[in-house]
Amino acid sequence: MTGGGSGIGLAVAHRLGADGFGLIISGRRAEACKAAVEELRAAGCIAVAAPGDVGDPEDARRLAEQAIARFGRIDVLVNNAGIGDTGAVLEETLESWERVMRTNLTGAFLVTQAALPALIEHRGCVISISSVNGYRPGPGWAAYSTSKAGLIMLARTIASDYGPQGVRANCICPGWIRTPMGDADMDEVAESQDTDREGAYRLTHRDNPMRRPGEPEEVASVVSFLAGPDAAYVNGVTLAVDGGTSIVDPTAVSRFRT
Repeated sequence: MTGGGSGIGLAVAHRLGADGFGLIISGRRAEACKAAVEELRAAGCIAVAAPGDVGDPEDARRLAEQAIARFGRIDVLVNNAGIGDTGAVLEETLESWERVMRTNLTGAFLVTQAALPALIEHRGCVISISSVNGYRPGPGWAAYSTSKAGLIMLARTIASDYGPQGVRANCICPGWIRTPMGDADMDEVAESQDTDREGAYRLTHRDNPMRRPGEPEEVASVVSFLAGPDAAYVNGVTLAVDGGTSIVDPTAVSRFRT
């Protein structure tokens, strides 16, 4: 599990731990990984902290090695590490572009590459957390949206190339989820719109059919399904977990808004 120290990653870790999986929790913030592991162990899960930078090939290799050393196998890899620092193309710097790509896309490639031999051996699966912005670009989010689109295609190539060897790869695309990252974005919206965080969530979800953001546990439940035997024939899928935001025609919804 990459990016497992908070938010969606931590919720996924709790769910998979409850499902009986042993967990390796990775992230760049060592203290967050340690706190997450303590929380998971208190909930009865088997968890080990493995802080590191997924964009570093050596850290990615060590993460796979730690999982095998501790559990003897890798059954599920969850690529969740991600950052959102980005801008429109004319505002984007090469440094910022490469930083986003390194974490969001290259990191997933490196960790998957390191884990694939073990996944092939045990017919495991890869679940990558992309975003609805992987196919619907956010305003001024050039690097972020591009990296998330690449993550979708990475999952599809893994599904195609390694499906014959028993490996499944799928991608989940959340919309706005109540996480520390989501709250920080809502605080920016709130400041610009003269409201508070909850007002910002309401404003950004006025055209969402469910009229609310998602919760991390709602993403975690989908990961649980994809990781389990009931999804044994689900491969190469891109699944939105966004309350229906991505199906709405933005040119028409204002006529029917309630």
